[in-house]
Amino acid sequence: MRKPFLVAVALAAAVTACSSSSGSTSAQGGGKKHYTIGVSNLGLSFPFPAAISKGIKEEAATLGVKLVELDAQGKADKQSNDVQDLIAQQPDGVLLLPVDSGVAQGLADRLSAAKIPTVAVASQVGDPKQRKLKDVYPSLVALATQDEYAAGAQAGQLAAEIVPGGGKMAVVEGQAGFAEVTNRWQDFPQAAASKGGTFTVVARQPGDWVQDKAQSACQNMLASHGDIGLFYAESDDMSVGCAKAVSAAGSKAKVIGIGGSKLGIDAIRSGQVAGTVCFKPEDLGKLALNTLYQDLTGQKKQKAAFVTYDTPVITKDNLNDCTPQW
Repeated sequence: MRKPFLVAVALAAAVTACSSSSGSTSAQGGGKKHYTIGVSNLGLSFPFPAAISKGIKEEAATLGVKLVELDAQGKADKQSNDVQDLIAQQPDGVLLLPVDSGVAQGLADRLSAAKIPTVAVASQVGDPKQRKLKDVYPSLVALATQDEYAAGAQAGQLAAEIVPGGGKMAVVEGQAGFAEVTNRWQDFPQAAASKGGTFTVVARQPGDWVQDKAQSACQNMLASHGDIGLFYAESDDMSVGCAKAVSAAGSKAKVIGIGGSKLGIDAIRSGQVAGTVCFKPEDLGKLALNTLYQDLTGQKKQKAAFVTYDTPVITKDNLNDCTPQW
């Protein structure tokens, strides 16, 4: 998910940040430290990172952590400035939700140079064509995210079940710059083939993670390839937009998504979309903050760790297994 899968609050806890002293930790009763964590969110106007933010806030309240959250508004240059602002405030640690995976390398390096432990959240840091997902960028304490390779594989297996034997398919990709565009396709073909589904990709177009652009993309692809049998949309919002295009064209193509959003689950329930892979952004936010907190308190020993959670495949038959968190 500029995420991805790709968010309306622009700044959370800024007043608290401005009123804080230059030191980011202070002693509490019994010698317990109070931690201040900076959050560089890729875009709070987008549902997925907004749900991650909700989970972070809930976990912060449980742990007694103070947050300083900045909203990059989907812009890599603004995120760069936001990170510099956080470095100037010297928080105890930072949660980084990357806007651009390549640009995020430099941000992670700057935070590391400032001796600020950092956990990347929801998206890989580094070029996904050069660095494997679980090969976590060394400037990070951890990467907390979905196992995007596994999710893509699950989508591939689902595709083989939805369209037995395979056939012609099209891919609705997320916005350029997101590692998820590559990672959610990585293991799709092999996983589909393992279930007897051999698919030929006849078209790819970006839907930029949003419904209306995905609808236009699928309209265009259907106009050129009317015999497409399957659309794989790399986010649920895009799958819903694509399903509208399929319906309007009178096509019999099946549509699958990825994400487990309320929009996607409702579309599966109504029969517009065949299935998805359930992501849990609120749980991810809690997991990410807890991972950073464990590092700050000396409970976590491994650096550059890959931290993830379970992402079940969802169809109309098991909708109750995915309670949408976004």
